[in-house]
Amino acid sequence: MCELLGMSANVPTDICFSFSGLIQRGGKTGPHRDGWGITFYEGKGCRIFRDPNPGYNSPIANFVKTYPIKSTTIISHIRQANSGEVNLENTHPFIREWQGKYWTYAHNGQLKGFKAIPTGHFTPVGTTDSEHAFCGLLHVLQSKYKRKPASWPAVFKFVASYADEVRKKGVFNILLSDGEYLFCSCSNNLYYLTRRAPFGKAVLLDHELEVDFKKETTPNDVVTIVATQPLTKNEDWQKIEPGQSILFHFGEKIF
Repeated sequence: MCELLGMSANVPTDICFSFSGLIQRGGKTGPHRDGWGITFYEGKGCRIFRDPNPGYNSPIANFVKTYPIKSTTIISHIRQANSGEVNLENTHPFIREWQGKYWTYAHNGQLKGFKAIPTGHFTPVGTTDSEHAFCGLLHVLQSKYKRKPASWPAVFKFVASYADEVRKKGVFNILLSDGEYLFCSCSNNLYYLTRRAPFGKAVLLDHELEVDFKKETTPNDVVTIVATQPLTKNEDWQKIEPGQSILFHFGEKIF
């Protein structure tokens, strides 16, 4: 299985602390050594870094850990391959344009019979079940919305119904974003944590690192972190129930 990491915040925020914990699981404290990737949104654009090599000793990952790229929405993934070869085209997150937005997607799990999912003209580049399901999602969205949607939360509720159908084929934990919203859908393991005032200290589980968020934030900041497994040892992570989907907007839960 792979592991996911997402962030939704009401102010541009870096994810160096959480990413420093996650990337240790990319071959050091965990078995997810088959690649990693991360997407940072900046306005309508985004920066994406992907590497098919183990993350814990990746020079690119070390750059991401130490360079504070600030964003309100971030999606990251570390891979333990079970579908498709270990190479760059099969490395998450995957990104495609739809309705004038860059959509970023990452998946944790394994699907059976995924090739039966129609993808329309959204042809997968790689060979993973994950990317195929993403192309299938874009296909159904394109079929349903011929024009720009009037309500983006309604679009994500439709995505939740798609996730319910795909879960019949196996484990389908996903993170999805258009740069403004962060959507999470859980099959078995997904947790979230919302940090807001009064801020305190946090200590990573996989790395000897502690941060006092009171010194790094303002009283109005709201930052939500989503992860496959909790990343810190002293904070109250909330487990997302199997079959549940949650939408975050600038750190706050919408549904």
